[in-house]
Amino acid sequence: MLHLTRRSAVAGLGLALAGAGAVAWQSRPDISAEKARALYAQPLMKPAGALKVFHLGHSLVGRDMPAMLAQLAGPEHTYKSQLGWGTSLKQHWEPDQVINGFAEENKRPHFRAAKQAIGSGAFDAVVVTEMVEIADAIRYHDAATYLARWAELAWDANPRTRIYLYETWHHTDDGNGWLTRIDRDLRKYWLGQVKYPALTRTDAPIHLIPAGQVMAAFVRAAQASGGTPGITTLHDLFARRDDGTPDTIHFNDLGAYLVALTHFAVLYHRNPVGLPYALLRADGTNAHAPDPQTAQLMQQVVWDVIQRHPETGVAA
Repeated sequence: MLHLTRRSAVAGLGLALAGAGAVAWQSRPDISAEKARALYAQPLMKPAGALKVFHLGHSLVGRDMPAMLAQLAGPEHTYKSQLGWGTSLKQHWEPDQVINGFAEENKRPHFRAAKQAIGSGAFDAVVVTEMVEIADAIRYHDAATYLARWAELAWDANPRTRIYLYETWHHTDDGNGWLTRIDRDLRKYWLGQVKYPALTRTDAPIHLIPAGQVMAAFVRAAQASGGTPGITTLHDLFARRDDGTPDTIHFNDLGAYLVALTHFAVLYHRNPVGLPYALLRADGTNAHAPDPQTAQLMQQVVWDVIQRHPETGVAA
């Protein structure tokens, strides 16, 4: 369980962003780098032991990534989740919204109804993510409002709960360029139009799991070295469809491992270098393991990226 977590007031941030109105999230300007640095200047305390984690999202959370995270963290780590297919935070929240794939994704032991679970105060950390395309989540699904609502639900039940926004990615065939969009979208969308506006309704920081940034950094590191065993292109992190064509959004076992490492390093404030890399999928079968050299590069890239992002709450 966690030691006491400091709830930091964000009144200054609220004043900086106030005036646009509760329904006009998209029109608010991005906050300055100086204000963001001030808000996240004090790291979170490192957890003293195993965590209870709730995952809320869709297929870019999936079943296997949380299972890999649990194996990396150790047997006392526990988790529950509520998933859908392409589901937004609004769709998870509103009872009249359809969650596609709900029956298929949640017919398993780790399912727990999200509002009941998060509202119970029983979880040390709640990790939420938005739908893909992130711009559509902002435009049509009021992403900032619903991020704030999920955070408020957790904090009303337990002020010590840590809330994390899991940054994902977009389709590998995006016409604007996969790496270009990851570089741009973190500040433009995930922070500037989702996380920072949500903070005007809360009284504590929402922290970041920068998985998209890690994905991009790893692809660049692998390319710079001329490739690492098993990885020669970004598509080697993604699945293939039943007809053999590349899946442009869903990770394979290697991608799931990289994202699980990112969650582990952020949630536990621990350098993942040296962690196991031969893991099981959620169904108990052996996941395709990275080559030892590739696993080491993944682990090092994860820690390097997290050290560059104070919004993870991890001390540099």
